[in-house]
Amino acid sequence: MHIKPFQAVYPNLDFITSPDSFFNSVREEYLEYYHSGFFTKTAQEALFIYRIKDPVRQYTGLIACADIRDYLAGNIKQHEHTLAAKEQQQMQLMLRRRAAVKPVLLAYKQVEAINQWIERYILRRDPFFEIRSEENGEYHFLWEVRDGQSIRALQDLFEQHVPCAYIADGHHRTSTTSLMYSKALDGKHQGDYHLLLCALFPSSDIDILDFNRVVFGLNGHSAPAFMAHIARYFEIGILDGPRKPAEKHEITMLLNREWYSLRWKEHVLLEYHEEEVVLDAMLLDEKVLARILGVEDVRTDHRILYLEGPKGLEGIQNAVAKGEEAVAFCLYPVKLEEMMKVADAGKVMPPKSTWVEPRIKNGLIVQEY
Repeated sequence: MHIKPFQAVYPNLDFITSPDSFFNSVREEYLEYYHSGFFTKTAQEALFIYRIKDPVRQYTGLIACADIRDYLAGNIKQHEHTLAAKEQQQMQLMLRRRAAVKPVLLAYKQVEAINQWIERYILRRDPFFEIRSEENGEYHFLWEVRDGQSIRALQDLFEQHVPCAYIADGHHRTSTTSLMYSKALDGKHQGDYHLLLCALFPSSDIDILDFNRVVFGLNGHSAPAFMAHIARYFEIGILDGPRKPAEKHEITMLLNREWYSLRWKEHVLLEYHEEEVVLDAMLLDEKVLARILGVEDVRTDHRILYLEGPKGLEGIQNAVAKGEEAVAFCLYPVKLEEMMKVADAGKVMPPKSTWVEPRIKNGLIVQEY
């Protein structure tokens, strides 16, 4: 991986009285904030060590620019399809703001030499930027790495030990940057789009949580008929109350205020015995959503509501209560190693298969084009 320093724009803390309000609105209002003096700029190009610390966990990574040509060459790997409509929206934002206000989250296989270098560096220095989110109690810290020797040391470590990285969050921002890069090469747009703003975190500092589904409408089936259909694919157990799956290949389901444990029957799993990675989301899409519930495209069907794991069982129950004939499916979290294997094989995962943490705030650090 080739990483590059950049001159960063970051929030001016003298003007920010409510960090949560600022970060929640900056995606759409960046230019107004910028022209009103809510941002300042570093004196020179640098790399930035970034730490997020919450009451139970901390994540440490590096914010830098990656060369978009690493993405085009397959060294920045994707595991999701992108949608043209979302790329259009991203392009419009990029052209209007002339800036990237949120880094793409990249995961790489942990390298102890990089971890040790970063820890030694921050042990001897105070962060130049620190801010706390009142919503969740998170602290966000930034350390500036701006001397040439330190920058080269980090660049060498990444070139030697990190042959590739994986997009954990930000597929559309990445693909849109590559489109803008191609248009700039063709002379269709002015601007330098060969750099991609990234937050690189080692696999030890990436958590993947569950991403669950609520489907509104049983495709004309009564509840008993629906249960009969899914019994072809699952061993079904009745639960005493709400819970999430305990392991891979178990799905928990909420239907008519009753909770069920669904485990794939052996003949279903045997169909995929040659696949290196078998995901519950993929099986659910094929066997249940498509065949039984009539969902032709899980990316665009408005009957599907995707709920990230942090919203919990309460969020799932509230969503189901809002619609008639709603059914919810809770999935066991995908492992990071599975995501990497899918990307290495050049394949894609079903949409909304992973909820990845850490979550990076819009406007915390900005790269101008």
